[in-house]
Amino acid sequence: MSFKLPTDFSEEMLRNRVARELRIKDFSVQIENKSLDARNKANIHWLVQVVVSSPEIKNGEQIEPETLRIPFKKRTEKIVVVGSGPAGMFAALVLQKAGFAVTILERGSDVQKRGKSILNFERTGNFDPQNNYAFGEGGAGTFSDGKLTSRSKHISLEKKFILSTYVEAGAPSEIEYMAHPHLGTDNLRKIVQNLRNSFENLGGKILFETLLTDIVVKNSKIQEVVTSNGNFPADALFLATGHSAYETFRMLIRHGVPFRTKNFAIGSRMEHPQEIINIAQWGKPQLPGVKAAEYRLTSPADGQHQVFSFCMCPGGIVVPAAAYENTNIVNGMSFYSRGGNFANAACVAGIHPDELAGKTVSPLDALSVLEKYEESFFSFSGGYKAPACSIRDFLKTKLSESKLRSSYPLGLIQAPLWELLPGKIVPAMQAGLADFMRKMHGFDNGILLGFESKTSSPVQVMREPKGKVDGFENLFMVGEGSGYAGGIISSAADGIKAAMSIVLK
Repeated sequence: MSFKLPTDFSEEMLRNRVARELRIKDFSVQIENKSLDARNKANIHWLVQVVVSSPEIKNGEQIEPETLRIPFKKRTEKIVVVGSGPAGMFAALVLQKAGFAVTILERGSDVQKRGKSILNFERTGNFDPQNNYAFGEGGAGTFSDGKLTSRSKHISLEKKFILSTYVEAGAPSEIEYMAHPHLGTDNLRKIVQNLRNSFENLGGKILFETLLTDIVVKNSKIQEVVTSNGNFPADALFLATGHSAYETFRMLIRHGVPFRTKNFAIGSRMEHPQEIINIAQWGKPQLPGVKAAEYRLTSPADGQHQVFSFCMCPGGIVVPAAAYENTNIVNGMSFYSRGGNFANAACVAGIHPDELAGKTVSPLDALSVLEKYEESFFSFSGGYKAPACSIRDFLKTKLSESKLRSSYPLGLIQAPLWELLPGKIVPAMQAGLADFMRKMHGFDNGILLGFESKTSSPVQVMREPKGKVDGFENLFMVGEGSGYAGGIISSAADGIKAAMSIVLK
């Protein structure tokens, strides 16, 4: 049954509504779905769907939830998983539960050491190539807003397994019923450590600070993997590298792993005072029972390149997300409370690498073209300050506003972003931003900063639907690095599906 409830409703209020509607006293209630309806700013409320259990309900049905079944048997195969992000960790968990001997190789450090390196980077500007916002335990998602939404289809069982596993690892139980659940980086840093402990308690091994450098292939089969800490035999290899591991892509291409170019999205990050977004969405600066207002915006822009917001972080922080030294890119992060003073989101335009380069390019060329833009932003600022300008100045293509407020920890440098960004997407971004301003009052009172290049990958491995790479018998590529997934849920589900394909053989 469903209810409309005030934004600050209590458990007692919910129980009173159930008792009144069903005229029962002895019952338990479980929330199945909770979503905010803000279409009418004068009557913003939660839509809450619940399941009620009671001996007083006649002819009621007992609902047996479907679950992901992982059959266990003793196995001798050794499986290597490269990368400890959602795709890698969930593939490894499933495989270990099924009886395989699994070793995770992670190029970065454990989450505690990684966090210290990131903090030092933001305080001093000293970049650590081993531990940063891209690499280290938990992958890029560990230091993000931790959104758990996904547009992927046919992953209901995998999604339930992912969410319940996160709850067991310390996530708030609400993620199993919120329409737009999120974890926040503070929760994620604890959760990834607990997932690691669970994996190790099952008998799995994880080796930090171990960089994949090569693979040994014979007759289309991976024989072993070569790392900075020695060689490891592998009856199957799962690559869950994320899409920032350019040197890994290049090594794989040298070995004949087939990749193709594809459409992707690039742009900058938008940032506003959170109160502006709250007022635009709710008609008021605060809403009891709701943390901070979100938005999702799309625009046909110039008719050739769709422009859209991505990875919106309410009450969040813009962070320096460079994966390699001498590159300068940005991303967003927030804590579970979403209590910061700013809201940020990517503003990106879809484009194909061929159009970006002005010619037909190979996957290797596509990576190089993107890398050059990441390096050009570093060259402009002379480091990790973020080139920035106001949205109004970006639309006028003229710098005039000098006071730019931001959460970005390494500081801003005023810049003509319309000259730094690829010329092919600038008119589209300008048209898209003008459209956003029409949709949300006050949206022009924001800034654009940095280069956002990790929304999606410009290359995609050629593989079967469940992850096995074309032309190889025992090589699987999953998650964002494969080019088929994006975000925590879809990446984790991609890893699970690939793992289950060999579990059920």
